[in-house]
This record gives sequence, structure tokens and C-alpha cells, in this order.
Amino acid sequence: MSISMRTEIVLLGATGFVGSAVLRRLAAKPIRIRAVSRRPAAIPAGAVADVEACPLDLTEPGALAEAVGDCAVVIHTVAHITGSSTWRIDEGDSAAERVNVGLARDLVAAARTRAHGDRLGVVFTGAISQAGPLQTETVDGTELDQPNDEYSKQKLAAEQILLAADAEGVLRATSVRLPATYGYSAQSSARDKGVVSTMVRRALAGEPLTMWHDGTVRRDLLYVEDAAVGLAAATRNLPRLAGRRWVVGTGRGEPLGAVFRRVADLVAERTGQPPVKVVSVPPPDYAKAADFRSLTIDASAFREATGWHPAVSLDEGLRRTVEFCVDGREAALSA
Repeated sequence: MSISMRTEIVLLGATGFVGSAVLRRLAAKPIRIRAVSRRPAAIPAGAVADVEACPLDLTEPGALAEAVGDCAVVIHTVAHITGSSTWRIDEGDSAAERVNVGLARDLVAAARTRAHGDRLGVVFTGAISQAGPLQTETVDGTELDQPNDEYSKQKLAAEQILLAADAEGVLRATSVRLPATYGYSAQSSARDKGVVSTMVRRALAGEPLTMWHDGTVRRDLLYVEDAAVGLAAATRNLPRLAGRRWVVGTGRGEPLGAVFRRVADLVAERTGQPPVKVVSVPPPDYAKAADFRSLTIDASAFREATGWHPAVSLDEGLRRTVEFCVDGREAALSA
């Protein structure tokens, strides 16, 4: 890959749910971006940035080093997902480990071989679930990590690899842990596989919205565009954030029963059909303890360090998501 001018940001996972939102955010700035993904990323409409779409299989030997080149900062949003609607992976899944952990090793290896003196910057997209099923509802990033599912263990391993390399002086890295991220905007180009959009699809199909509990379990739900703004803020403030993990969220724990009922009502408003029912069902065998514990994110440290704050309310985010699905735009997205 020939590089005539230095690329400022390399975005890994540019066609993914979070990555595509980050690309839309970055493309509004007068910078050089390399958008890396398995299939070519679409250049966002009205892009100001010089965006290079770079289709690559990052698991191939040498591919990640090729993608990174001599860029200033890498935003790592790649994650291995096993199905159309779940982040659960099986223990010993080597394909998942190669992506979720192996790419972090490859980034460190690429940083060690850089010819010039500038340290490679890395913003890693982590997950709140890396902390594990805590006894307290509020998470602020100071918790002792004890993940009990394979996906979270792999994400934690990748984060630790990058932060250890930061401590060694090989690169400059930070981890931004996201909570459940949801939703669509008018420009969305990747499918949301999370619980909120799953419930919108069910409501549109006239199916009941099911919960594994009584609906009082709370979740901190972050609109995807706000997540993208947070990752862009981390990139700008990397010298201040480097060397540690940060948690990002709205600071509000929303009862899932109320969220699902609002989804049902919004779909009914748009379709003219009666709202579907919201019902409790027995949990499946693969349910984890964390599925029944409430979670709220205290992101005050990240907000103070970067000036970031969530701008889209839950109701507005749900409304945009329902409109996107009702208008048929979601159906046009790749699964």
C-alpha cells in the first residue's frame, strides 16, 4: 500500500455498527482517514475528510501492519460476533480469539516496527461487560474486573495487551468501554443487532416483546451516534486518556419493561396498529447472572477529561430507530 501523505486516523471495523457511526463522525472533519473493513466502506455523504476505503481481512498475516502504515492514531472497533443477534461466544472459539485478542497483539507488533519516533496512538473500543457481574448497580471504571463470559474475557485480554504496551512505551493507548449501544440515524449503514432494534423488528412483525425478568431490570442504553462522538473525543484527547480504561454511558438506568413498552407504542403510532404486548418469559439456559442485574454507568471521569456528554435522549433515540425501521431502511442493510 503506497502512502503519499500521512494518514491521520485508521479506523478498523469501518462497516460495523459502531465503526460506521464513527466514520460518519470523523468524515465531517478535514482529515485523512483510512477506513478498514472486510468489504469496502461507503464514503459518508457530504464527507469533508479525505477517506480511503481499504478492504482487508485483518486476520491475514501482515494485513494489520499494512493497514496501519505510518498513521497517527488507530481507532479499533472490530469485534467478533457469532450470530445475527448475540455477542455470546463459546469458550475455545479460536476464530473469535484471533479477532478479539489477536488483532491487539498485531497492533503492538506493528507499533514495535515503526520507522519513525512517534508512538502509534490506539483508541480501543471496550465493553462494560469486561467488569463482570458486579454486586453494585453503578459502574465508574474503578471496579476489579472479573468477567465470566468468553466474549468479555477476550475483550479484557485485548485491552490489557494494549495498556501493557502503553506502559512499556511501545504505543499510546486507551480503552473506552461502551454499554449497550443501540439505534439508527438517517445515515446509518450497518445493522443494529442489539436488543432495542430486535424489539422494534418484533413489534413491526406483530410479535410480543419478551423479557427474561419482570421488567424492572435497568440498563444504561447509549445511542450509537453518541457513542461515536465519545470515541472521536477520545481520539482528540488521547494524550490525556492514555494508559487507562474509561467507561462511557448516559448515567441513567432505564427499566427495560418501560423501554419495551415505549418501543411498542412508537411502532403503533407509526403503523396505526394496536401496540404489541410486552411479556415476561422463562430465561433460556444460556442466560447469565448479569442478564438479571441492573446497570448504570457513571461516566463523570470521561466527561471531565474530554468534555463529552450524550446529546440524544432515550425517547429521541427510540423514535429515530423506529422511523428508520418502519420506513424500510433497515431492511436494505446487510445482516
